[in-house]
Amino acid sequence: MLQLPDIGATLLAQRGRLVLWAPVMIGIGIAGYFSLPAEPRAGHWFAMAIFGILAVGLGRRIDYAVRPLAYALALVLLGAGVSGLRTDTVSDPVLTFRYYGPVTGRVIAVDRSASDAVRVTLDHVTLDRIAPDRTPARVRISLHGDQRWLSPEPGMIVGATAHLSPPSGPAEPGGFDFRLNAWFDRLGAIGYTRSPMVLLEPAQNGWALWVGRIRAALSGHVRQRIDGQTGAFAAAILTGDRSAISTDTTSALRATNLAHLLAISGLHMGLLTGTVFAAVRGALALWPWGAVRLSGKKVAAAVALASGGAYLVLSGGNVATVRAFIMVGTMFVAILLDRRALTLRSVAISAMIILVLWPEELLGPGFQMSFAATVGLVWVFGSVGRLESRAHPLLKGAVSVVLSSLVAGLATAPVSAAHFGTLSHYGLIANILSVPVMGALVMPSALAAVVLAPLGLDWIGFIGVELGLSWILSVAEAVAGLSGALSFVPAAPTIALGLMAVSALFVVIWQGRLRHAGWLGVVGAFWVWSASDRPILLVSQSGGQAGLLTDVGRAIARDRGDGFAVSQWLESDGERSEQSDAAARAGWTSRGRVVTAELGEITVLLAAGSRALSEVDGCGGADLLITNQDAGPRPCEVYDEARLRDTGSLAIDGSGHVVTAAQIAGRRPWTGRP
Repeated sequence: MLQLPDIGATLLAQRGRLVLWAPVMIGIGIAGYFSLPAEPRAGHWFAMAIFGILAVGLGRRIDYAVRPLAYALALVLLGAGVSGLRTDTVSDPVLTFRYYGPVTGRVIAVDRSASDAVRVTLDHVTLDRIAPDRTPARVRISLHGDQRWLSPEPGMIVGATAHLSPPSGPAEPGGFDFRLNAWFDRLGAIGYTRSPMVLLEPAQNGWALWVGRIRAALSGHVRQRIDGQTGAFAAAILTGDRSAISTDTTSALRATNLAHLLAISGLHMGLLTGTVFAAVRGALALWPWGAVRLSGKKVAAAVALASGGAYLVLSGGNVATVRAFIMVGTMFVAILLDRRALTLRSVAISAMIILVLWPEELLGPGFQMSFAATVGLVWVFGSVGRLESRAHPLLKGAVSVVLSSLVAGLATAPVSAAHFGTLSHYGLIANILSVPVMGALVMPSALAAVVLAPLGLDWIGFIGVELGLSWILSVAEAVAGLSGALSFVPAAPTIALGLMAVSALFVVIWQGRLRHAGWLGVVGAFWVWSASDRPILLVSQSGGQAGLLTDVGRAIARDRGDGFAVSQWLESDGERSEQSDAAARAGWTSRGRVVTAELGEITVLLAAGSRALSEVDGCGGADLLITNQDAGPRPCEVYDEARLRDTGSLAIDGSGHVVTAAQIAGRRPWTGRP
């Protein structure tokens, strides 16, 4: 007779590890909230709060062995609740139409766009003839044309004549939705200007703006000391200013899995605070009075924690850097409290803090890759620690470098592939050659430059910074240039990445042989990923472009127009073809200014532009008409400009069934359909 497992006994066997499931449960609640088709109403939130309170109360009264089940439910509801609260607290007006005219505001950030143009983010925005209660709290403007008259800095009040639009929806149903990111960044409009941006008022006072100006000044000083892209790289890792990093440099670093060195993340924060910790502890050990009377480890931890906080403030305090500070801060606080510093428990505490404060971070590659690498490293080094302790010191150091690069690369590769569609085949080589240089030369030299700066001797430290970063850039360029250095993979369904994450965490957290069942979930996630089908026909939200999936790749209807959407389609298909090459593929038939394609038993006609539409009599014999104009009544299914504005982009299968981006995105605040 089949015996069911004793749930209570199974959970009791996990004592000491169940706390590690807390961020997982919160994450499940957050993921559930963001996957809802509509925003919960007040009654729904009230019911969830009651259920959460009841779950906690029940957990205090039921048997100790099964108590974690009640608390798990409460944590899931907590995850959903903090997500809804965060969504509401960042609520600001979003532009609902295309705007062209004067824009004024205060510069709060300067960076670069994907096209390598300098762009500024403004708050305190004023738009011509737009009421304050309908004006976005923040807008982001890319600066094109001749902009030599002004070098934007945080705090400046500036003005420009700009084109603004609402944040764009996904290029295809279920694809990356920039509107969600913009909502949580309080970014209500994006656009560009080709006219010079002018200074209306000099930089104002204020703590945040003062820090921003110091960052800008320090970034400029670093680039004066170190020329070219090496200087831009140094400014990025020291101040978080990536505005001078070129797209070629970024591409080379991404192709070799070295892009993580650009962002001020756990690696940089860990290297900096670790260097400070080791230096302070070593100095105290050499001071007889301090060595006898002070706890060198705790003093060093406190100083390292303070240095990490200063680095956080100086770098601008973006969420990625805050995340890194929380992670290293948790470890140093553990030292101050006489606890083990680097454990899965400290990682879990860091994750819970971040998820409660910024629940939207769960969906981003930064959070996923950071914690995938950290959990993987802590788990693997915890498992091989005994073997490592018996090895020769030189051999142990070499093995640690190789093993850490291998583990971090394997842990983050699926996340990188799912979000960016790329796999770096030589990333391990690049990281082995680069990460030790960053830790042993670049960060200690940068710290030396800071210490020597009051004496005017910071150039001594910058010598080491320049040598190290020049080496890393040369490694990136060389490895990226190798044949077959990069391959492209199709987009992953959201369920595949979620299943993979939960299954891998089960392997890491669960105690006992049952944990190996988690590998089945990982394999299943890869199977779901590989078995997922790409849409046969994709249509852009503008109605001016379409792509038909063929045996040789996606055939694009037109060689120009909607370039961003087309690039997203091709990347999600797992290829990096140029739009002109994809447009040359067979699949579409030209009839004057219109093009047609056979989709199973139906005919699709694309008429982009008023002249093309004027050539279409009725529907031109097609079953489905797509156009970026107002088509009016037609004797067939029509998706014209007005309808596509509501539906968003389209995915159509071989039978003509249409799935819209609006259907997938649902009625949420960031979609404009609350």
